[in-house]
Order: sequence, then structure tokens, then C-alpha cells
Amino acid sequence: MMSLSIASPSGATFTPKINLSKSSFHGIRIAQASPVRAPSASAIRTTHSCSSLVVKMAKREEELKEIRTKSTEELQEEIVDLKGELFMLRLQRSARNEFKSSEFLRMRKRIARMLTVKRERELEEGINKRISRKLDRKWKKSIVPRPPPSLKKLQEEEAAAEAKESA
Repeated sequence: MMSLSIASPSGATFTPKINLSKSSFHGIRIAQASPVRAPSASAIRTTHSCSSLVVKMAKREEELKEIRTKSTEELQEEIVDLKGELFMLRLQRSARNEFKSSEFLRMRKRIARMLTVKRERELEEGINKRISRKLDRKWKKSIVPRPPPSLKKLQEEEAAAEAKESA
């Protein structure tokens, strides 16, 4: 226990008893004046002209139309190819080779769009989620591993260069 003495102008002394072990004081809260914040990146982006957003949406719509014109088998083949390309990009990144980092996002979004169109078609046929997952597992097991198109192209270029050197 601690006692505190306070002297008054009349000369009388007041000594209240304070129990520190059972204090209800848990700290003080300091209210901050509203700080001036820099404009966020999203606010800056929205101040730009909307024409770039319209162009992006138009490109997206064109890409979706192109994807929807393909058959389901063609979609599955292209999904496998894009996943192979994505794997090659990951290998390039891990080997610290030069690559375009924007390709990761572009490929992932394209794969997602294709899978979305594939699922839309399944819903139109009345295939529920459970059966869809079974079909996906079957399809994934049936995939024959093959090199992605970019690797095939690279191998063809190397073979052409070797043929040129030998000739």
C-alpha cells in the first residue's frame, strides 16, 4: 500500500490510501489528430482516364469470345500447353534467367478463363460439382506428359542451328 499526502491552503493534510495491486488503470489512450495521408495507389489509378480500362475490358471480351469458340478438347489441350509454359517460366525464374514477370499473371488468368468456360459448359450439360471433379481427376490422369510449345520451338531452333553449322 502507498499513501499520498496532499497539502491544502488551509493547512489541513489529506492522506488518501491507494491500493496499487488492484488498480483499474490499464494505460492511457492517446488520440491522434487525423494525419494527412498520401493518396493511395487505387485513388491515383481511378483518376486516370477510363479509356485504358475500356480497352482492357474489350481485349478481355475478345479473348473470351475466342475461347468460347473452341471445343472442349481444344480447351483442354491449350490448358495443358499453358500449364507447361507456366512451368517453364518457373524454371527460368529459379535459374535466374531473363523472363517477363507479367507472363505469370497473363498465363494464370488465361488458364482461369479457359477453366471457367469449361465449367460453364459442364453446367449447361447438367454436370454437378462432384461429377465434374471426378471427370477432372480422370482427365488429369489421362494427360500424356509432353514438352510445352516454347520448349519445342527452342529445340527446333537449336536443331536448325546445328544443321546450319554442320552444313
